[in-house]
Amino acid sequence: MARLVHEALVPLLIVLATVGGALVAVEALHRTLFQLGRRDPFPRDLASRMHRPAQWFAIVFAVYASLNSLSVPAGRWRRPLEHLVALALIAVSAWLVGVLLLVIEDRALQRYRTDVSDNQYARRVHTQVRIIRRVTIAVIAVITVGAMLTTFPNARTTGRSLLFSAGVLGVLAALASQTLLASVLAGMQLALSGAIRLDDVVIVEKEWGHVEEITLTYVVVRIWDDRRLVLPTSYFASHPFQNWTRTASHLLGTVELDVDWTVPLQPMREELQRVVSDSPLWDERVSLLQVTDATGSHVRVRCLVSAGDADTLWDLRCLVRERLVEWLRDRQPQALPRIRTEIDRPFRPPPGLDNGRVPDNGRVPDNDVSDARAS
Repeated sequence: MARLVHEALVPLLIVLATVGGALVAVEALHRTLFQLGRRDPFPRDLASRMHRPAQWFAIVFAVYASLNSLSVPAGRWRRPLEHLVALALIAVSAWLVGVLLLVIEDRALQRYRTDVSDNQYARRVHTQVRIIRRVTIAVIAVITVGAMLTTFPNARTTGRSLLFSAGVLGVLAALASQTLLASVLAGMQLALSGAIRLDDVVIVEKEWGHVEEITLTYVVVRIWDDRRLVLPTSYFASHPFQNWTRTASHLLGTVELDVDWTVPLQPMREELQRVVSDSPLWDERVSLLQVTDATGSHVRVRCLVSAGDADTLWDLRCLVRERLVEWLRDRQPQALPRIRTEIDRPFRPPPGLDNGRVPDNGRVPDNDVSDARAS
């Protein structure tokens, strides 16, 4: 009995001691990184995000190493336990590597800020890195599943096929005709080509909005009224759409007004210039007033203004329209659009004509004409 207790207790104590030593080493590394994080935020971020997966990796690795180094008699429990610990080691290793890659990607993104005015290149980098992140997670998941399958004798061939590129390419070729893979490939194409990026202003399905999220399979567009339009990535590869911030964020916008023919154009141009000059929304590029139509009872005046981005341009257009309406109403009321009607009176014969007939010579006497004008 004492021998059995000794044979079971000693290995258990060794395993616990190994696990404790591994956790102490992880904590020491964690505190060291936090100390280094006082001067650089990257070690602190690395320590905080990798603390939990590093602890689990240390525990599982310590148990795995202890089981393989101890001379414990073989039993029914040892082989399944070693297999289970090996699977857990593969899983936590993938977790640790995945978190490490995510931290490195976030560190790279910190160099490219999107909260500045000229953020076109930064938004492209953020879009590409996010797509690469999802691909990285998918690749790690495939490799992890393949590595786990290789530990089973019956599934070893399948597991090895997932680990080799030929196997991966075979799976992709088999699924190439499927809609899901087509969306995945379209998502990678969008990210790498830069056709759309995060926070791009687009018009799709007659809706105006910002690109809020890009995944491997779908794109989320936040419409101006806070609705979300979710479209498959294949849509952007097969349908035309407008991208207002493809090459630059600054845009031109128009404000059209219908006014009377008597509108004073030069004072109206001066008023437009005054409105945009007093507004911080204007980027000082374009301020132009032109008559684009002059038919019927009114003339059409178009104001062309510019702003740094689509949201600012919308506010600027509304401001210009509001101020010009007030100016026309208060300063130039005669220039407000109106409809003119000419009323023709029926002909009344001048006094002295016989039954309203004209004399044979076709002339009306002078006194009769004067009387007709007077009437």
